[in-house]
Amino acid sequence: MTEQNETPLPEPRRAKARNWLPSLVWLIPIVAAVVGLTLVVKILVERGPQISIVLSSAEGLEAGKTKVKYKDVDIGVVQAISLSQDLSHVKASVQLTKEAEKFTAADTRFWVVRPRVAASGVSGLSTLLSGAYIGADAGKSEETKKEFNGLEVPPIITGDSSGKQFVLHAADLGSLDIGSPVYYRRIKVGQLAAYDLDKDGRGVTLRIFVNAPYDKFIGMNSRFWHASGFDMQLNASGFKLHTQSLATVVLGGIAFAAPDDDTGTIAKENTSFKLAADEGEALKAPDGQPQTVLMYFNQSLRGLTPGATVDFRGVVLGEVKSIGIEYDPKTREFLMPVVVQLYPERLGRTFSLENQQSRYTAGQRLRYMVAHGFRAQLRTGNLLTGQVYVALDFFPKAAPVQIDLDKLPFEFPTVPNSLDEIQSQIAEISRKLSKVPFDQIGTDLQKTLGTLNKTLTSAEQLTQRLNNDVAPEIMAAMKDARKTLNAAENTLSGDAPLQQDIRQTMQELTRTAASIRVLTDYLQQHPEALIRGKQEGN
Repeated sequence: MTEQNETPLPEPRRAKARNWLPSLVWLIPIVAAVVGLTLVVKILVERGPQISIVLSSAEGLEAGKTKVKYKDVDIGVVQAISLSQDLSHVKASVQLTKEAEKFTAADTRFWVVRPRVAASGVSGLSTLLSGAYIGADAGKSEETKKEFNGLEVPPIITGDSSGKQFVLHAADLGSLDIGSPVYYRRIKVGQLAAYDLDKDGRGVTLRIFVNAPYDKFIGMNSRFWHASGFDMQLNASGFKLHTQSLATVVLGGIAFAAPDDDTGTIAKENTSFKLAADEGEALKAPDGQPQTVLMYFNQSLRGLTPGATVDFRGVVLGEVKSIGIEYDPKTREFLMPVVVQLYPERLGRTFSLENQQSRYTAGQRLRYMVAHGFRAQLRTGNLLTGQVYVALDFFPKAAPVQIDLDKLPFEFPTVPNSLDEIQSQIAEISRKLSKVPFDQIGTDLQKTLGTLNKTLTSAEQLTQRLNNDVAPEIMAAMKDARKTLNAAENTLSGDAPLQQDIRQTMQELTRTAASIRVLTDYLQQHPEALIRGKQEGN
């Protein structure tokens, strides 16, 4: 029964399968994959070359964050930083952008920009907040490379700077440093870009950069000199103080100019010039070929130093190069040789050079001058410092000498200075004074003073006697003389009888003289009156 009541199951139907459609859930990873692929393609397309920069240290650098910039525009990023195998430096791997392909030129320069304090000033202060970055200066070479050596300091001159570079040769660097200014008429027109020691070690070579348009003021006649700090001189000419600007006191500096403002043709880039020690040396006229002269002085050389001037009546002819000492076994004396460098052309070209219009050579003229007392003498140039210089002048009373011009260096005759002569005279006087018997003179003087004392005592006693005996008689004589003078005064007074008688007598004499004059005139007119007598009517 149970089986009869069971309902039969329906037959299963076969349905046709529907078309497959993606689920919406799969759209998200598909879109992400497409975007990622697009970004990868964009990165690959925009991706520039990869380079490595060798640096002394990685101070301030961080992989994945440190940027590479050119004119504050990002051109790459540091991907990784690693140490070299010898641990002497670090290597920074940099990924450049597509636009930075030109920075693979072989002469491209890279450096780390961080806060720096140098003689030329303070730089990189902006990195205090943003952090250090690598600066770049695009090169111009057609050759490319993948590895560069980073600079320790930022370059003074970049590739986009407009101007010219010039080479200077100097004996020493002085107070100059990278970035020291270059002045023209006290205006800053450039700066010192680099310096290096010469291969022979006898000087330094400097490279300066002069900005445009000031580079056109540098010609073949231009002169360069140190303008660093204060140029203070205290010598026989007095006290001098020169300075280019206040900045040169700290940074040092270089100045240039042309004699008489004649620069000549404009100098090309990398032209070499000499860097003088000061303005006076740079602008002075050419001295011609120098001549080394040896001078022997038989006196102290205190106050004479290398570099001291050698002048002839105020005209500087050279300078002292060295000072020494020699022992002469023949005379058993020490001599003081002084090597001097002279410039004969400063005496005039007609003297120093062979003049075709003159029948005498320069050597003959020099012998003639020496024969007439041309000598060298040490003189004090400054009483305050005791500085001594060599003076050339004529001394007519100097002993005659012969000079050998064929000997190099030839010996120039000298004479002692006036102070040494005075000292010799004082020493001679002292020797003579030491022979004077001052003890005997003192004894005799003491005896003489004793005798004089006795004489003065006798004179005092005589004076007392005169006061007691003669003085009363003298007083009486003076009274009598006064009485006589009073009587004479009464006699010679205007109203005295004697005066009146004398006056009347003088009047009579006057009338007599008049009568005689009349008689004389009459006799001159009538001489016959002496015989005939006076006629009537005459």
